[in-house]
Amino acid sequence: MFRRSKVTDGTATGQDPAAENGKEVGIKKKSRVPGVMIRQFIEELPEGKSHPDFTRKPIALTIQEGKFAFFKAIVIGDPQPTITWSRNNGDVSDVSRYQTKYDPNSNEHTFEMPNVMPDQADTYKCFAVNEYGQAVVTVVLNVIAVGFKKNKAQQEPAEAPDGNFKTVLKRRSKIRPKSEQPEKKDGEIDPKFWELLISADKKDYESICAQFGVTNFRWMLKKLNEIKKEREEEQAQFVSNLSNLRHIQVNGDGTASFELDMDLLEPSSSIFLYKDGVMVPYTKDLGDKMKHTLNKVGKKYIFSLRDLMPDDAGLYQLDVGDVNMFSTDFKIPMVDFLVKIQEVKAIEREDAVFECVLSNPFSKILWFGKNLPLEQDDKYDIQVSEDKLIHRLVVKDCLIVDKGIYSACAGIKSCNAWLVVEADKNTQKGKKTARKTTKAGGSGMDLQKVAQEQQVKLVKEREERIEQIKAAPPPESPPAPAPPKAEPKAPIVAEPRIVSEPAAAVDPPIVEVETIEPEITCGLSDIYVLRGNPAELMVKMNIDCDGTWFRDGEQLNSDAGVTITKDGTSHKLTMQSCKDDNSGVYRFASGDQSTQGKVTIGGVPEFDPDDLHKFSKPVIIRVGQNAAFKMPFAPQESLVVSWFKDDTELKDGGGVKIVREPNHSRLLLRDCLRTDAGEIKIQLKNPFGAVEATSKLIVLDRPDPPEGPVETVETTSTLIEIKWNPPKDDGGSAVTNYIVERQQEGQELWTKLGDVSADKTSIRDRNVTHGKKYNYRIYAENPEGLSDTLETADSIMAGIMILSGPPGAPTVVSASKTYINLTWTPPEDDRGVPIIGYQLEKRKKDTNQWIALNALNEPIEDVNYAVKEVTEGAEYEFRVSAINESGAGDPSPPSVMVCAKNPNMRPCFKDPEDFIVVRAGNSARVKICYESEPPPEITWLKDDEPIPPWINIINTEGMSQLVIPSSKRSDSAIYTVKAKNSVGEASFDIEVRVTDEPKTPGPVELEQTVYGKVVVSWAPSPDQELDDRLYYVVSQCDSNTRLWKNVADRLFANTYTVNNLLPGVQYHFRIYAKNDMGLSDPSQSPTWGANSNRVPIPSNGGKSSGVSFERPPSILVPLKVHTPPKGYQLYMTCAVRGCPTPTVSWYLNDVCINFDKNYYITNSFGVCSMYILRVRSKDSGVCKVVAVNSFGQAECSTKLIVRD
Repeated sequence: MFRRSKVTDGTATGQDPAAENGKEVGIKKKSRVPGVMIRQFIEELPEGKSHPDFTRKPIALTIQEGKFAFFKAIVIGDPQPTITWSRNNGDVSDVSRYQTKYDPNSNEHTFEMPNVMPDQADTYKCFAVNEYGQAVVTVVLNVIAVGFKKNKAQQEPAEAPDGNFKTVLKRRSKIRPKSEQPEKKDGEIDPKFWELLISADKKDYESICAQFGVTNFRWMLKKLNEIKKEREEEQAQFVSNLSNLRHIQVNGDGTASFELDMDLLEPSSSIFLYKDGVMVPYTKDLGDKMKHTLNKVGKKYIFSLRDLMPDDAGLYQLDVGDVNMFSTDFKIPMVDFLVKIQEVKAIEREDAVFECVLSNPFSKILWFGKNLPLEQDDKYDIQVSEDKLIHRLVVKDCLIVDKGIYSACAGIKSCNAWLVVEADKNTQKGKKTARKTTKAGGSGMDLQKVAQEQQVKLVKEREERIEQIKAAPPPESPPAPAPPKAEPKAPIVAEPRIVSEPAAAVDPPIVEVETIEPEITCGLSDIYVLRGNPAELMVKMNIDCDGTWFRDGEQLNSDAGVTITKDGTSHKLTMQSCKDDNSGVYRFASGDQSTQGKVTIGGVPEFDPDDLHKFSKPVIIRVGQNAAFKMPFAPQESLVVSWFKDDTELKDGGGVKIVREPNHSRLLLRDCLRTDAGEIKIQLKNPFGAVEATSKLIVLDRPDPPEGPVETVETTSTLIEIKWNPPKDDGGSAVTNYIVERQQEGQELWTKLGDVSADKTSIRDRNVTHGKKYNYRIYAENPEGLSDTLETADSIMAGIMILSGPPGAPTVVSASKTYINLTWTPPEDDRGVPIIGYQLEKRKKDTNQWIALNALNEPIEDVNYAVKEVTEGAEYEFRVSAINESGAGDPSPPSVMVCAKNPNMRPCFKDPEDFIVVRAGNSARVKICYESEPPPEITWLKDDEPIPPWINIINTEGMSQLVIPSSKRSDSAIYTVKAKNSVGEASFDIEVRVTDEPKTPGPVELEQTVYGKVVVSWAPSPDQELDDRLYYVVSQCDSNTRLWKNVADRLFANTYTVNNLLPGVQYHFRIYAKNDMGLSDPSQSPTWGANSNRVPIPSNGGKSSGVSFERPPSILVPLKVHTPPKGYQLYMTCAVRGCPTPTVSWYLNDVCINFDKNYYITNSFGVCSMYILRVRSKDSGVCKVVAVNSFGQAECSTKLIVRD
């Protein structure tokens, strides 16, 4: 037996032994990594726990023989999963060939195969298992053998290369073609029956048995188990796993396919496809050129058929080698589309409807959306009419993402259409579109009428076929043996008929009697009768004969409630006033003929008066709330409940939810809008009649804005009166009042003007200023809130417009090519209204158009203005108007024509630089900007001489440049630029210095002339003679600080005297040369210190007494007591003196802390310091400082107390 997948999802019944034995196999889960199969052992995982999963799965490997092969995987899960490896053909227990490793740092599980061999090529599996589940992943290892292996048999490919199938087609299936099938004996079962059962689901066993006429189910199941066991043993020779069998079905793209998951033991095994016992050619190489194709994705095999035709129906079988793996029956119903689905254009949040009509009844068709199968759920509603001819797909709550192609498939026929979803233009920006109850789409035809016509046509065709069958002559049969003598029934003798034979003799005529059996020509049918009404049942026979009536198996006779009559060939049963006792199954029998029908006595549905009164009360809600209606009724059979809104039937879906229970029905309208308000009606209908109950839905909302436009009734210098119209929709409750707000033009603030009662739609504004303009907006208010605003279209001015008089004509102050400065005088007559600014206009010469230079709402507040919107060389004239609250007044007379050009002026230079330093070798660029009218003549000089030819001069408008491409020290000079025009002349000198970083000064010498002073001298830098701006910098470093600091700067001499040198301290000096480019490298001095480089001080012949500064250490400033809080910083100091300099040690509780990193200790010229960044409790104790030199020792101590 071969191993099979235990996950039953997607596996056909009969393919999973574990499922048949009733074992619990777990719940299939989806992994985040493709190709990983997960089974969860329990339905609900404990909090914080998880089943195993792969975050990194092994990768398929193709490697040469003798190399190092390995697979890596990373697994997660809580608790930590256990990892095991296996292979399909063989074991992995040999540690010399298979090694398993785990790296806890990277969480990688490694499966290694050193010196891999060809026999290790196989499909490997990695299992991750914990107590909550199992994860499995497969990976293929291919090994390339070194050299040609002659002993390997070449496998014959299943696919025919280049389309040549002659050799492949020689193989035969166990199912023979119809033309070759032997004559079936009585009781023999078609082999196709067992092939279908092996691959079928258990739920299909009954239909398959009915198809082949098998009625002994117990024998069938026993026989099937035996066949399955034999088949599984045969399959184990070729496959290790067979699962996820999916029978053939039609896809949305018009193709049909079936698929299965199969692990082949030998990847090169031959795969064959049969249809009704005949081998079908297929290929992977020819692609769409072949009708039958095979696609392989991992271990999944998908066989597809394209260009479907009716003769494609049949039994398809998949064999590996000579063993059948899967069988599926492809049935193609004879059906077509009378009305195809049409393109639907829907608004966002609206329902879309696709509908079609079939030529034959079909219980279920396939619907596809964007090539994906659709099923009945909250998003899609699939509806089928009672006659199964009309099929509908309702796409609920359409969104933009639902746009695409939708298709319907019935058998091998299909049709498709677009769904176009448009955005709702009426939705306010930033707000979510409300759910709509309307539906878009449909075929635009009366589908019910088309379906009824087709139903009549089908019934007629069925009756014609029945008539043809009846009219066909019965097949001749051999004469039956004489039956045994029995008492025959007395036949009804018809009128004798004399049959004349050709008279050859004088024999008497032969009388032949023909007998006619009674037949029912018009039988009974089911009827519904209202309680108390009469009812009549009638049966017609072909001849006059007797008959008997029965009710529920009991014979009936005429009595007080039932009358039985006979009129020739008609038999009648009449009930004068039907009662509940008259209900039952009525049967009429005459001889061997009988007919029956069911009589149901009942009444029209009724509502309880109390429930009806309660239901009739209106339901009042606010916008956005849900409305619920409930109506109880007595349980009845064949009762149809329908809900209506404004005589339009409501369907379940979208924002409508209808619940039908045996004794009541509920209607729920979600997220109601104002448009949902109206009459709600429930209808109960049964075969005896219908009854209705009516209620009303009232949806309250804010009112609509007042109806515009806003009309101006009156406007004066002290009053503005406006009016408006009431809102079109008051939101379900009456408007209580209006709120009016006002805004002055040019301002942003809106102020409340007042409230107006609902019976008035006008207001007077008396707080206005003459000449100013105002905007108004009006709100309508009801108990639900304020409406949106109605605003005035244009500003309303208080009083009439009063414009200012004309200002004085603009005067030109100055002009240039980029601007023209103007000034003017205010109007002589402002007509009593203050002026808030001016509007300036210009007109170009030879044109008639005046162009405003500023807007009315951006007035020029001063009486002068610089016009920058000019073109050089063009001539302009200007005029100005005064602006007040009413607008711009009369324009002034125009100014004189003025040209936009610079006035004549002598050259002048703008912010020039008089000194420029350039590094030797770089290009030097000297820029000089100037102003001049007319343009000047530019001349450059070098030290009052004409410039050399290698120096370039570049002149542009307003600027002149001198460029030295590669500067040298010899280019250092004073350059003079001269600008001259007809008005005057100007010149400017620029010093250009070309230099480089200075060279290092010469050797340094030290000499002491006086005690404590040293003369530092050095040889000059080689650049000193070439650069008169070169100077020197002296830096000093001593052995105490070991820091370099500048002690002299900008020295133009070659000596420097250093003062205040201390005995016993070593000194070093560095000399730098510095110019405009920077510092040179330093020149180092010899070390100066005690007992070196001293110059003896000459004596005057007298005796001198020696002075000694050596002394033992002493404490100048002792330590102080410190009590810092815990975690604070501490700084403790003391002063020590001694010669030679004593060595200072710090102690805490008699433990030396000089080298403890928690204490920062320094000693600067006898000032000893200890710094603690954050004091701790263990820092408490006695702190002591000990100073020691060759002459003695000194110490001081204090207490350090750390507070909590």
